[in-house]
Amino acid sequence: MDLVWRGLSRVAGPIGRLIYPPVCAGCGAALARAPAVCSQCWRSLRFIERPYCEVLGLPFSYDLGRGFLSAEAIADPPVFARLRAALVYETLAARMVASLKYADRADLVPLMAAWMRRAGEEAIAASDLVVPVPLHARRLMRRRFNQSAELARAIARAERLAYAPMSLRRRRATRSQVGLGPDERRENVRGAFEVPAAQSGTVRGRRVLLVDDVYTTGATVSAATLALKRAGAAEVSVLVFARVAAGGG
Repeated sequence: MDLVWRGLSRVAGPIGRLIYPPVCAGCGAALARAPAVCSQCWRSLRFIERPYCEVLGLPFSYDLGRGFLSAEAIADPPVFARLRAALVYETLAARMVASLKYADRADLVPLMAAWMRRAGEEAIAASDLVVPVPLHARRLMRRRFNQSAELARAIARAERLAYAPMSLRRRRATRSQVGLGPDERRENVRGAFEVPAAQSGTVRGRRVLLVDDVYTTGATVSAATLALKRAGAAEVSVLVFARVAAGGG
């Protein structure tokens, strides 16, 4: 579907919009342009703005001053340098993630990536290589595309950064993280990622922007970050579409 949409948008223009009319990313109501959301759905989105933890991007309920860290970041410092997220993972944001991941709604990528770019300005500025969190080959065959790779590709293209989707590999299949507790999540992805030997030169000494769709406990991006740092990455920043409001994907 995504290839058809891209081809029609690029080549046919108005004909493509006639076949695939612009609709709200939330409720499906007709819109004058796409990608966008209607005014009613917009009100259900909770964008993450300052004040937030400078390391974990965790939103604060009141301003504690620039540079203030959350209790989570102080008690358990992450292996990555910084995390930024566009939205709190709830309501429409959660539905958009599910639609992209499970319903082949690749038409949502431009909108989601644009919001991520806005939220991740600092992380993007501190990076020179974009790497998506990979799926295992078997899961990729079932889903047909990696939602994190599509978001990462759009961000890298718009920001004119190098895009290296093959520089991180999921070396073994893991259980879905859905329904697992924090300790189970960490164990599930422990040692699950690696930088292939042929890609080590791509990562070594680079400042990596690691892209994923959702951050919950941080188990997945932490395991991926460790693999990148073992391969010589100078620094890893994490950029996701949505994150849980508290408690640390």
